[in-house]
Amino acid sequence: MERKALIGLYNSTNGAHWIRKWDLKKPVSEWYGVKVVDDKVVEINLFQNNLMGPLPIGMSKLENLKVLNLAFNLITGELPEDLAHLTSLKVLKLEMNRLKGTLPDNIGGLSNLEELTAFNNFLSGSIPESIGEIRNLKVLNLSSNSLNGTIPDTLGQLAQLETLGLFENTLEGAIPGEIGHLTKLKELILANNSLNGEIPKEFDQLASLQIFQIQNNNFSSFKNLEKLKTREYLVFDYDGFDKKYEFKELKLDRTRMADTKYEDIEN
Repeated sequence: MERKALIGLYNSTNGAHWIRKWDLKKPVSEWYGVKVVDDKVVEINLFQNNLMGPLPIGMSKLENLKVLNLAFNLITGELPEDLAHLTSLKVLKLEMNRLKGTLPDNIGGLSNLEELTAFNNFLSGSIPESIGEIRNLKVLNLSSNSLNGTIPDTLGQLAQLETLGLFENTLEGAIPGEIGHLTKLKELILANNSLNGEIPKEFDQLASLQIFQIQNNNFSSFKNLEKLKTREYLVFDYDGFDKKYEFKELKLDRTRMADTKYEDIEN
């Protein structure tokens, strides 16, 4: 069953033109980027391997899969809904491809996921409410897509979240106050959208926040940021923000500058 699912991935993404091809005559355990434990496929890492074409239906048959890294390829088409049935998955990396369409409404089915990165694609539509059901999620990066609508308040349920990247989409409306419940959040990247309203007063609860980018939006008020100004390592990246408030307490020589360019390296 798992072998059939892998062959489906190979054929659908033009395996004959991969940089490192699979020899389908050999055991699955010898295929490039495939890790097998106790005769079960637990990892697929095909980072930067010239995959072209859509992801096939049937990936859900890889029910023991924990890591799926397909970043930096030429994958097109939409994400198959059965991808959300990979309940053992902990890492899903899809960044730097050509994926389009919406995120599956049932994405919350990825109940054990800890890292979801899909930046630099052509994804559209809204962020599904069900994403708040992925309670172990630590990294969520959907930057540089065409996502629209509002930021779902269900993101406030992701108590383990450390990085939230929604940079460069077409998101609108106010930032949900529920985001302020994410006490482990270190990086919050919301720049280059169409967000409005004021910064939620709940943000004074973001005790771990180090990087906060909000430039190029339509916010009407920044008064609630005054409560954050004593954070020694916090970077407020907003054009013209220093004209409104002075953050004399910040020790800039010890502060990491925010960077919205995302890179990946092969594991």
